Amino acid sequence: MNQTIRWLLLLVVAGVFAAILYNWLRAPGAPPPPPVQAPAPPAPAAVPEPQSHFPVPQQPEAKLPALDASDAALREGLEALGGKALLALLNAEQFVRKVVATVDNLPRRKLAPRLNPLRPAAGRFLADGADEDATMSPKNAARYEPYVRIAEHIDTKRLVALYVRLYPLFQQAYQDLGYPSGYFNDRLIAVIDHLLAAPEPKEPVRLLRPKVYYQFADAGLEASSAGEKIMIRIGAANAARVKHKLREIRAEITRSAPRQ
Repeated sequence: MNQTIRWLLLLVVAGVFAAILYNWLRAPGAPPPPPVQAPAPPAPAAVPEPQSHFPVPQQPEAKLPALDASDAALREGLEALGGKALLALLNAEQFVRKVVATVDNLPRRKLAPRLNPLRPAAGRFLADGADEDATMSPKNAARYEPYVRIAEHIDTKRLVALYVRLYPLFQQAYQDLGYPSGYFNDRLIAVIDHLLAAPEPKEPVRLLRPKVYYQFADAGLEASSAGEKIMIRIGAANAARVKHKLREIRAEITRSAPRQ
């Protein structure tokens, strides 16, 4: 019993001291208890830079011209590939920027003629028949024959080697176009694939002329991208030849640019 009383007294005394201490800590002017330190938030994870699907191998250190002073180097390299006949088909001024802008726009609905790296084909678009019976004339194919013939005779390996050597210029032009985190080589491969999948309508292709310019009578063809319409306008035979060359170029670029 005495032992029990002593324990009770100790508990009472401890309770009194606790109450006094609590009131003292809450008294005006008393220093507040130290704040509980919250754990520091974890550092935000670093956002990785987007990776290229088709990275172009880095070339040995070579002094390249500035982008806006690169026309002479391009002209020299292209003349070595296709001679003066090739140069005659090109708008060689600001050539790299024009190539990049046009490639980027081929899967879209319209191209900007002032940015076309190629000179327009001679003559005008031809149609056979009139009104609802109009069809695309097979004579149009002859207008594009010089372009297709020269493209076929360009050595694909040498063309891609020139592109890879000068790739930093193309990449800079692509970033300047509004893609600071993009890779032009990835865009180029995507556009080649887009052109390879272009429709191959049965000829003759029917046309409409609601105003000044002809349109495809088939709504699906008329809704095609600018690049797909080019592949249709040049004619089925020319389109097959161009697609063959595009497959060669794609295979060589992806061989030279191993996927990560």
